[in-house]
Amino acid sequence: MPTTVIEPKWHTTAEVAEMLKFGLSKTKMLVLTGEIRSVKIGRNRRILPAWVDEYVQRVTADTEGWAA
Repeated sequence: MPTTVIEPKWHTTAEVAEMLKFGLSKTKMLVLTGEIRSVKIGRNRRILPAWVDEYVQRVTADTEGWAA
């Protein structure tokens, strides 16, 4: 019988911090300022994987042209 693997649909702020190799406080600040989109579910913030990608693309687009 095949095993079904459920992919996470949401990330916690701590998981995003780990993914980006940022500190938790920096990541929380990015979320609170809206630089990384999130939704509040109960008392917790959740972040879609696409929103993390969106942030990375925006940050890297800002640095284009700075290559040495």
